[in-house]
Amino acid sequence: MKPLPKIALGTLLALAVAGTVGWFSLDKETRGLLKTVPTNRDLLFWNVPQRDAAFRALDRISLLAKWRVVEASSTPRPLPAGAPIKTLPDIDAYMADQRSSALLIVHDGKLRLERYGLDFGADGRWTSFSVAKSFTSTLVGAAIADGHIRSMDDKVSTYIPQMKGSAYDDVSVRQLLTMTSGVRWNENYSDPNSDVAQFNNHKPDEPGVDALVSYLRKLPREAPAGERWLYSTGETNLVGILLSHATGKPLSQYLEEKIWKPAGMEQQATWILNKTGQEISGCCIQAATRDYARFGMFILDGAVAGGQRTVPDGWLQQATSKRADIGQPGRGYGYQWWTYDDGSFAARGIFGQGIFIDPARKLVIASNANWAGGASDPKTSQAREVFYKAVQKALDDEARQGK
Repeated sequence: MKPLPKIALGTLLALAVAGTVGWFSLDKETRGLLKTVPTNRDLLFWNVPQRDAAFRALDRISLLAKWRVVEASSTPRPLPAGAPIKTLPDIDAYMADQRSSALLIVHDGKLRLERYGLDFGADGRWTSFSVAKSFTSTLVGAAIADGHIRSMDDKVSTYIPQMKGSAYDDVSVRQLLTMTSGVRWNENYSDPNSDVAQFNNHKPDEPGVDALVSYLRKLPREAPAGERWLYSTGETNLVGILLSHATGKPLSQYLEEKIWKPAGMEQQATWILNKTGQEISGCCIQAATRDYARFGMFILDGAVAGGQRTVPDGWLQQATSKRADIGQPGRGYGYQWWTYDDGSFAARGIFGQGIFIDPARKLVIASNANWAGGASDPKTSQAREVFYKAVQKALDDEARQGK
């Protein structure tokens, strides 16, 4: 996850007291944010109430960030209700433990569970964090199908000439997507000196060079390209710049054309921009949880909408299966998807955002949250994995019993 731009705190406070009429014209999420304006301006170090307010309203405060709109479909994909799943764990207890704002289970095209918490609801938009990485990956597949990217084995510098002479000159598009570049990177969310906490503040050393490109092209190589997996949000953001160069379009526009409208999204989304006007492709799509679930259904359908496949034949199977060893038994990493050896896979964002997809069971689980334990919170993360397994078992039990 990339830290968001700094907030002009004084101006925000002025906005909060600008007048009674202005105050009541704001939606409740924005009012909530103004009541709990963060005193520490780095999102990674906000407290729980500040995150509760901000995660649902990042695109409602123009002083917090700039963004582009992704328009909804004129023909939303239906989400018909299905019968409740009878043998799930205690949902109230699970959502409380997760500090969940939304939990949706779609099975065989039917919505079999839809619950909300933290005073959030179906009409709200919650920030994606690194769930956006899997959207970005799918746009790479679309760019290959459209002929904008010739090959997964093309070098990064073919599309971003400013990377020539850097460690990324030897890195392919495939290696960038699998996070096997071999370039040094520190993704420690609790370390204010880590790359993930620092690179947003970097000032470009040349006019016209994106700040991210300027930062990444200075990093040294630590391993041969393709030989080591290392999680790097900076590299997903570089994928976004590569996509924009290749397609000649803003990512939000390409997302709207290739996924958002074809997949039948019901609400508009927004995509937050970095300080040089580029969508933060490793983070920061704001969308309704139902539309995150629809994205899962779109992927479950093979990235086919309206009879048209968005990505090349076979590409999605590669993207959602193990391409890199992450050192965890039974798990791996594909093209910006976390994979399981049973054939399921997931998009994941810090603080509890997730889309879990199990093709064998025609299952999608979409969830948003604000984990009390922080960005990664291993205990709460493991509890979510246990919940996924419980849902799979409940569906297997139904199948054996013939429902």
